Amino acid sequence: MHAREEVVGVGADLEPGTLLAAYRSGVFPMPAGKGVIAWWAPNPRGIIVLDPPGSEHGLRVSRSLRKSCDRFEIRIDSAFAEVLDACGDKSRPGAWIDGRIKRAYSRLHDWGWAHSVEAWDEYGRLAGGLYGVAIGGFFAGESMFHRQSDASKVALVALVSLLREANAALLDVQWATPHLKSLGAVEVPRPYYRSLLADAVELPQPKVFGG
Repeated sequence: MHAREEVVGVGADLEPGTLLAAYRSGVFPMPAGKGVIAWWAPNPRGIIVLDPPGSEHGLRVSRSLRKSCDRFEIRIDSAFAEVLDACGDKSRPGAWIDGRIKRAYSRLHDWGWAHSVEAWDEYGRLAGGLYGVAIGGFFAGESMFHRQSDASKVALVALVSLLREANAALLDVQWATPHLKSLGAVEVPRPYYRSLLADAVELPQPKVFGG
């Protein structure tokens, strides 16, 4: 369960300008009951350090995951709506993505701020992926899904690689869950996260995300 003190506001709209201002401030929205949007700023905050491969900190890619990476083709923004729908599947445990969130992030995608990273199998089927928001050298991961083993992890590996190549500075994963910690996510205090964020949003946006 997430602590109540991590909610820093309730209400407001989900217009693109509101969302972008929130992300630049270290805040993101999640529904908190029927018709209610809460704004969250976890403390500590989960991030994946974008150090080069082999560094002490950063994404952990096991031998088996490396093999899985060879099984999928990575595409960017070729099926954003399908990724969003899959992440919002109501049958998933802890499902929180409702119609308001889908409409809001679809608009952000149309405006060039929200993006999907997708893993496709050899038969041209979407096997897994993730979506999030890119601002400068900052990427806020929102949700991920898989239909085939390791597909969402492969999408995350691809995202980290893209961000490293572009000299991005910050990959936010909101909460460092046990699953994300197994992949190398770490927790940092809120003030430190905000200092990282302030620097990251001023960097050039990776070309793969429209920079």
